[in-house]
Amino acid sequence: MFWPTVELAAMVIVVRGIGDVGSAVAHRLFTAGYRVVINDGPTPMTTRRGMSFADAVFDGHAILDRVHAVRAHDLVRVREALGAGRAIAVYVRDIGSLVAGVCPTVLVDARIQKHSRPEVQHGLAPLTIGVGPDLVAGRHADVVIETSWHGLGEVITHGKTRPLSGEPREIAGHGRDRYVYAPIDGVFRTKARIGDTVRRGQEVAAISSLVLVAPLDGVLRGLTRDGVPVAGGAKVVEVDPRIDGPEIYGIGERPRLIAESVLVAIREHRRSG
Repeated sequence: MFWPTVELAAMVIVVRGIGDVGSAVAHRLFTAGYRVVINDGPTPMTTRRGMSFADAVFDGHAILDRVHAVRAHDLVRVREALGAGRAIAVYVRDIGSLVAGVCPTVLVDARIQKHSRPEVQHGLAPLTIGVGPDLVAGRHADVVIETSWHGLGEVITHGKTRPLSGEPREIAGHGRDRYVYAPIDGVFRTKARIGDTVRRGQEVAAISSLVLVAPLDGVLRGLTRDGVPVAGGAKVVEVDPRIDGPEIYGIGERPRLIAESVLVAIREHRRSG
């Protein structure tokens, strides 16, 4: 077991976003010895729940690659979880109250906001790191991390990350066609589960009276949680076409590489400081 130094144990890192990338970042920083709290909303639309800590928001706890995350309902419980150091704390209230309550040394915005204007993170912590497209180092955050497969994981201290472009990376010959997007705003309803085998055209979920079907044969890799309000156009279902050896649990390759880069950025900042 890794025992952190006193210096590391005194550092609190806030990670914004409980999707697969944010969860991978939180996981890597926690295993490196830092105290970590994830911040997100009370009903995240995360689809890759087997590859993230997202279910901790709903169930109170989740495990990802042998690391535990627990939902902390208030700042008292956040501090208790951070002090114990046995699990990642998950806090689903306002980011402002969290920052004021725990005074993080580092804040990482790993929400990967693809279709909304990037938010400026400066001032939320002594070191801020932005993860995602269209981010400018020194403007949106002190450091930004490239998330495109072209240059994936590049730590940028001067310059910007690539704009959102292109298609998803193919899996077994399938790209964007393996996803289902919400056709309207509404409450997502499903009786399916992550890991279920599905056939093309099979009913998987519904929003109001609109039925959503599997776009191809495969295994459910991504599935928004039942009962979560979703916005029209949001990704709600993902099918992995690999019947043999689908990747539906654990930390994926891209999130892992991004997480390693975040850790490198923090360590380089500490050495230079």
